[in-house]
Amino acid sequence: MALVELRNVSKIYRLGEEVIRALDDISLDIEQGEFISIIGPSGSGKSTLMHILGCLDSPTQGTINLDGVMIQAASPRQLAAIRNRKIGFVFQFFNLLSKLNVLQNVELPMIYSGIPGKERRQRAMAALEAVSLANRAKHRPSQLSGGQQQRAAIARALVNSPRIVFADEPTGNLDSHTGEAILQLFRELSADGRTMVLVTHDPEIAAVTPRRIEIRDGKVAAKADSTLAGLDRPPRPTTAPAVQAAAQSVGSGC
Repeated sequence: MALVELRNVSKIYRLGEEVIRALDDISLDIEQGEFISIIGPSGSGKSTLMHILGCLDSPTQGTINLDGVMIQAASPRQLAAIRNRKIGFVFQFFNLLSKLNVLQNVELPMIYSGIPGKERRQRAMAALEAVSLANRAKHRPSQLSGGQQQRAAIARALVNSPRIVFADEPTGNLDSHTGEAILQLFRELSADGRTMVLVTHDPEIAAVTPRRIEIRDGKVAAKADSTLAGLDRPPRPTTAPAVQAAAQSVGSGC
């Protein structure tokens, strides 16, 4: 069984007499350990799909099986627990709490899980070490660069060992140099066997994922547009000196 199974999923809004099908009869599978991008222009339905996959919204029609749980039949309390324990989120604007330091921000999902304080701190530090940010644990978000804030957000997404991580335009608020370092980190997480789904309209991001799902007018396109998917770009080496330098600079101050 796939980690995620969508069958005939639709999301329908009604504005007066007008019917808007944000998602229209979508069926797809996501296997454990896949590295995927969901692509499409603004208004195509890709963000709606991510919200439904991430249990942030419910479908109007269809079924969703996430790690053996039928999502459309789950209660609000069950959905909250699923989001906390099975799903990690990384957002374009980081969503770090300014009054908390980095370590405390990473601890937050575990507080909601009821994990004791000592274990929380140990796991949060391990997550920060995994993204090369342990030396900024006591800093506030305002004291970090954009790349460092995104690494803190990634650590927070990983700290509960989720089954799947969704990243919504994860480099959209970063310069290209820092963004490349974040993409390299996603490659490394994927290589470690984590299931990663990047939601983007940026061909540069889509190009790094082995699988690309294009949403077009609320449907899964039969074939991804080569330009949108970054397929007409020359392949980029994953260990080029520029990438290594970018990753080092994000960890140290970019």
